[in-house]
Amino acid sequence: MKIVNLRTRDAGVTLRYRCDGLSLAIGDAVMIDAETCEEIAFVAQEPYVEETDEEIPFVKRMASDKELEKYYDICAKEKDAFFKCKELIAARGIEMNLVDCEYSFDGKKLTFYFTADGRVDFRELVKDLAYTFRTRIELRQIGSRDQAKLVGGIGMCGRELCCCSFLNHFAPVNLKLARAQGLSLNPGKLNGACGRLMCCLQFEKEAYEDAHRRLPDVGARVRTPVGVGVVTDVNYIEETLSIKFVTESDTELEKFSWSDIEDLNHDMVKRNSGNGKGGNKNDDSLADSGFEDDEED
Repeated sequence: MKIVNLRTRDAGVTLRYRCDGLSLAIGDAVMIDAETCEEIAFVAQEPYVEETDEEIPFVKRMASDKELEKYYDICAKEKDAFFKCKELIAARGIEMNLVDCEYSFDGKKLTFYFTADGRVDFRELVKDLAYTFRTRIELRQIGSRDQAKLVGGIGMCGRELCCCSFLNHFAPVNLKLARAQGLSLNPGKLNGACGRLMCCLQFEKEAYEDAHRRLPDVGARVRTPVGVGVVTDVNYIEETLSIKFVTESDTELEKFSWSDIEDLNHDMVKRNSGNGKGGNKNDDSLADSGFEDDEED
């Protein structure tokens, strides 16, 4: 079957739909069946062929010029609704930060997304919004990661944020991942635009776990062609070891590729010295140092 990935919003979740018989390119607008009504969606990736037993809904048709015009009118209405809602929030004195708003394609529902430090009593605000817009109103409290996804931005890598370009869900991220990769535990370098640990720390998790299983820890004694030494540093990307050799007259430090000395250490039992980059330190030890866990998401 021919499958295409669609988005209903610029930074929305990617949806899988069948598009047999349709010739689609990135950016094309199509109509799909949503929960309560038809919605317009845009092609996020080139269509591809996949054999699967999964039940995947069909794209209904290409969006017409009239439907595209309606979509742009809705976008303009959403901007007006956003600022009007901010005025009503200020008038009520409610401690909440409005992030975005979204009309359904049929105009029968208007959803507002906001962040807040705790629970918010917005019952009176809903009444104000319903009276103002004369449609069904829904308010959704979201977390800081969802806020970054909706707002968008550029990461420190210079690319568009992963959450608003290709991520469909947020995987748990903790300091253990940063330690395993030998990264400096600096909130300014590890936190993303949302103020939480960067999602990309999760991307190479399996590769680092594999390297940690195969390579010795810092502090382990290993055999080399020039004798037995102690590992002082491990580069898990290059898979190289810095090894210290102590003699009666001198101390030397040499660098070896693990592939060159692995056969000499096939019977070596790894020792977790506790001071290595993948040590068993408590992940909560820096809870007050600018890092946040993933409980809210």
